[in-house]
Amino acid sequence: MASVAAGPAAAGTPAVRRGLAYWLLGGGILLLAVTPLLGPVPIPWESVFALLLRGPGTVGSASSCGGVSVSAAQCRIWGEIVWQTRVPAMVLALSAGAILGLSGATLQGVFRNPLADPYLLGLSSGAAMGAALLFVFNVGVAEADILLPVFAFLGGLIPGLIVFAAGRSGRRSPETLLLTGVALSAIFASLLASFLLYNPLGSLQVSFWLLGGMSDATWTHDAIVVGVLISVGAVLALLGRELNLLQLGEDVAQSVGVPTQQVTLVLVLLTTVGTAAAVAFTGVIGFVGLVSPHIVRRVVGPDYGKVVPLSGLVGAAFLLLAWDVAQSAIPSIVLPVGIPTSFVGGPFFLYLLYRRDRLGGPRR
Repeated sequence: MASVAAGPAAAGTPAVRRGLAYWLLGGGILLLAVTPLLGPVPIPWESVFALLLRGPGTVGSASSCGGVSVSAAQCRIWGEIVWQTRVPAMVLALSAGAILGLSGATLQGVFRNPLADPYLLGLSSGAAMGAALLFVFNVGVAEADILLPVFAFLGGLIPGLIVFAAGRSGRRSPETLLLTGVALSAIFASLLASFLLYNPLGSLQVSFWLLGGMSDATWTHDAIVVGVLISVGAVLALLGRELNLLQLGEDVAQSVGVPTQQVTLVLVLLTTVGTAAAVAFTGVIGFVGLVSPHIVRRVVGPDYGKVVPLSGLVGAAFLLLAWDVAQSAIPSIVLPVGIPTSFVGGPFFLYLLYRRDRLGGPRR
């Protein structure tokens, strides 16, 4: 396993870190308030907030839309849009972003590699290929809500176990692990392209889904992803001590009673389950798990007992912000959410890569 520190410790004075924390908190609250207002269908802000305060359910009269001059039928349509489209999409963005943030922080700790991320290590691509089989071959369409995460997990398990096996050797460099993930992503992309030849009609749906999005979110999807987030996130947060000890090396961790092989396997499997659940209903979304832990470490330092859960919060805010940009960047068009995350994550990844080179990062 690569013996590379998982990024720099917290930078700046405590006052600077408190300032960053306040900015993150304020930005998160603002995102929660603004997101329901955004979408391809313009709805007056007062109507949106009135419908949110009213709660879900059938709208009976125009008065439910906050006094805006509108017919009861139009108010009913707005209520459906807010509670059946925008709010489920917002909940899915928050829960999927939290899972990807948790998974990224965990993988960076497991492999002691600040460049690790479910997307870069191939977990997302494997999960996407498994889930896309449902679209390509129309397998179990009636039970898609249940089968999607199952197929995604099975697909993501393959690269997860391969990367885990590659990382078990202390002679593997971070670059070797990343290139393993890149190669696995290319292999799964080629397999998926081959599968699409058998069903060209599913090509457009799969291609758009692979770029990520929340437009098809439902309350059923939200329930599944939130359930996975709570169960997986709770275990990952509780293993913060073990992750901290793994940073000191396997020998040190074992000397204080940590079963390193079992703990590492559990962590990889949990991140695979979480990534599969997120990818199954949002498509492939890159770099959320890469960016979030680095932001958190700038604020709270390298303690994984704090980094892992807080990375979930930052990941949720990051993906929600990306979803807001995807909805508002081009009027009347909703972009795939993977586009804004890649615009941020790609340059950030290059910055981390070249920064390590300038600082003379360890090589093995």
